Amino acid sequence: MICCFGLAAQTPDTFPLTWQGNWSGTLDIFNAKGKAQSVAMTVEIHQIDTSKEGRYTFGLIYGSKDQDWRPYELVPVRPELGFWKVDEKNSIAMESYLLGPKFLCWFVVQGSRILCTYEKKDEQTMIFEVMAGPEKEASSTGNTKQGEEDIPEVKTYPFNVFQRAELKRQ
Repeated sequence: MICCFGLAAQTPDTFPLTWQGNWSGTLDIFNAKGKAQSVAMTVEIHQIDTSKEGRYTFGLIYGSKDQDWRPYELVPVRPELGFWKVDEKNSIAMESYLLGPKFLCWFVVQGSRILCTYEKKDEQTMIFEVMAGPEKEASSTGNTKQGEEDIPEVKTYPFNVFQRAELKRQ
């Protein structure tokens, strides 16, 4: 399957099977002033041999396992439709979606709206990105009538953090 940019799109029958491995690199964290911090990062994706449901590990490591290790799991919900959950193993399980070449999770926690994306660019490269900002809208415009046309309300939301890592398969 080829997407509109000529890259091989991921399909439910190739995800997460072809994403297996340890992916490592440097996570750069940006705010309005520029790069605020960089930290080593690893994403671990491995099939769980004992899982009858088709679960995979989905571990995130920031720095080292001693510093910040998040041993999450990928749980298939409707994998044929690209629908999964990321189970944090602490009563939090977030719906996540494979859409074309990207695996996406969008959620709100403690007043912040967060979008996490994972994109397997090729067999050796994964791009991880996080965009975050307050859940409260920055502005609301529209919601008017222009002649006969009803203009819908459009709310915009601020960003205050952007994170990006180019991860290489180890």
